[in-house]
Amino acid sequence: MSEASLLFSRFHLKGLELKNRITMAPMFLGYANADGTTSPVLLEHYQKMAASGAALIVVENISVDPTGLVSPFTLSVHDDRFIPGLAELAGTIKGERALSFVQINHAGRYAFMPEKMAPSPIETWGVVPREMTGEDVDMVIRAFQAGARRVKEAGFDGVELHGGTGYLLVQFLSGRTNLRTDGYGGPLINRMRFPLEVVDAVMDEVGSDFPVGYRFLADEWLPDGLHPDETAPFARELEKRGVAYLSVMAGTYDSFFIPEYLDKERDEGYMVGFAAEIKRAVPKTPIITAGRIQSTETARMILEQEHADLIGLARVLFADPEWPKKAQGIVHSPIVVCEPTCSLCMKRVMKGRPAFCSQWPKEQRDKIRLLGPDDDEEEEAGL
Repeated sequence: MSEASLLFSRFHLKGLELKNRITMAPMFLGYANADGTTSPVLLEHYQKMAASGAALIVVENISVDPTGLVSPFTLSVHDDRFIPGLAELAGTIKGERALSFVQINHAGRYAFMPEKMAPSPIETWGVVPREMTGEDVDMVIRAFQAGARRVKEAGFDGVELHGGTGYLLVQFLSGRTNLRTDGYGGPLINRMRFPLEVVDAVMDEVGSDFPVGYRFLADEWLPDGLHPDETAPFARELEKRGVAYLSVMAGTYDSFFIPEYLDKERDEGYMVGFAAEIKRAVPKTPIITAGRIQSTETARMILEQEHADLIGLARVLFADPEWPKKAQGIVHSPIVVCEPTCSLCMKRVMKGRPAFCSQWPKEQRDKIRLLGPDDDEEEEAGL
C-alpha cells in the first residue's frame, strides 16, 4: 500500500466511518468569549480545521463546571444555555464533511481561579488546593455526565474525556498527586476509581450509540509520576468499558518545561513510543497518537508498524491547515512545519493570551492579538 493510500484509507470507529486516518488532536487556544460561549474567531478556526481534510476534529478542553476552568476564555458546557453555541460549532465542523467530537474537562489543581480543589492539597503554582470531599467528587461526576449529555444534544458525533495533561482525572490516578486515604486513594485500583466512575456515568448518560473517547496520559514524564506499568492496567479497564478510542499523550504542566522534556519534544513523533506501548496493552481499542508528526513518511511508518491506528495533529495542523491536502497531493506547495524550537502558542496560552503560530503571516497574528491583553514586546521579537 502506498504512503498516501494507507494514510487516506477509511477507518471505522464505534459506528462512525472516518474518511481517512487523520484527526485533529485537541489544542487549547483561548478563543472563547469570556462568558464561555463560542466566538466568531473560534468558529472561523474550527471551520478552517474541518476544511483541512482531517477526518475527525476534536474540539478543545470544554469545562464541565466553573470550578474547573483552565482560563477565563474556556468554552463551557455546565449549563443548557451553552447548547445553542455548541450546536453552531458542531454544525460548522460537520458542514465541512468532518466528524466532530468535544473534549470535556475539569482542571482540578490547574484551574485558573485562586481557590482550587483537587484530590489532595498538593501545592500548584504557589496555591494549595483544598482536598475534595465526597460531595465534591459526586458533584464533578454529575458535571461530566451532564456535560456529555449537552454535547450530544448539541449535535456532535462523540465526546472525549480529558484524562491527559495532568488535569483532574489524572490527578486522581497518579500517586504523586493523590495522597488520599479513603476509597479513592492508595493502591492503583483505588486511584482508578474516580476516572472510571466518570467514564461509567458518562456512558450511562449518552447511551451505547454515542462514542466516548478518552485523552489518555501514558506517562507523566516525571521520576515519581505515572508510567506505563500503571497506565497500561488502567487502559485495560477502559477497554473493558468499550471506549471509542484512547488518544495517547505524555507529560503534564509539571513536566512540560523541564529540560529533558523540552529537548525530547523537538523530535518528530516523540510520543509515538508511548502510544505503541499502550496499543500492545489494549489491542482491540483504536489508538490515536500525536507528538509533532510533521511528515507523511512518519505518519505512514506509524500506521504500517501498527504503533497506532490514527494520526493526531495539533500544533502541526495549527501551523499548516493544508497539511492533509498536501499529504494527499491535492495541494502541491510544501508543508509549513511547526518550528521545533518554538513554543509560542503554548507560551501565550500559559500567559492567558489567545494562541497563534509564529509561522502565520503578520496580518493573521494581529487579528488574534486583538482578542486578548496587550503582548510583551520581547515575546514578539523576530515575528
